[in-house]
Amino acid sequence: MRKGGANGERRHQGPWYFPEFGWERGGVVLTFVGLGLYDLRDVSVKGLDCIRNADAVYLEAYTSRLSGSTLREMEEFYGKEILILSRHDVEVDPELFLERAATTDVVLLMGGDPMVSTTHTDLRIRACLKGVASKVIHGSSISTAVCGLTGLQNYRFGKSCSLPFPHGSWFPMTPVGVIAENLSNDLHTLVYLDIQDDRFMTIPEAVALLEEMAGRTGVTIPLYIGVSRAGSDTPVIRAGDARTLRSTDFGPPLHILVIPASLHVMEREYLELFADL
Repeated sequence: MRKGGANGERRHQGPWYFPEFGWERGGVVLTFVGLGLYDLRDVSVKGLDCIRNADAVYLEAYTSRLSGSTLREMEEFYGKEILILSRHDVEVDPELFLERAATTDVVLLMGGDPMVSTTHTDLRIRACLKGVASKVIHGSSISTAVCGLTGLQNYRFGKSCSLPFPHGSWFPMTPVGVIAENLSNDLHTLVYLDIQDDRFMTIPEAVALLEEMAGRTGVTIPLYIGVSRAGSDTPVIRAGDARTLRSTDFGPPLHILVIPASLHVMEREYLELFADL
């Protein structure tokens, strides 16, 4: 760490000087850029500037997707070729990616806000341990957008969970356990729905899976809230019991689900006005 002054205090070197992260203005940096919720217009001005000035641009597209834009549209808008990283490239063997990031300005794109996913937190740790400097440019996140769309108060959310597609005889029960614990503490639960290649879990599919889990464990889920295409001009928000949500047409992806606890009077009024409760 650089020191300065008679008492050893650090000198201020401007807004882009962070010696504890090993980079200064003009240095080689790996930048995590959040793309926001829905389409290519959601990226921040700061993020867009960083993308257009990068030496290489990569996209991690398995934790989330911009369902309102295609890869070709993104490349045309950003003026850059976009290279796709698989789950294996990011989580198992990121060495080639990190080697390039050590010598050139690299941008890694992802839907939402970068460090909401532990996948990206882990990758930034790996980069730091290899001596690769990094920074984060944030984007809008579903974890906060869902509060604006449903009216649920953000400080009343407990632990979130992911709901994966069952595979063969494997039928994961963890989600209903998280939901039950949150309900016992009067906390809402945000349930992320699985994405596998070009297969996107829908809200009706998710409700059916959770009802089966609840039936096996004796848990009661009295109310669901479904949200589709957050960030678009035509999101769908619907609150109701399992039957109501399974019969609702939420349209194209992405979908996400909320299991609310008891509702504050303002939360209930909001849902009545904007989610047909």
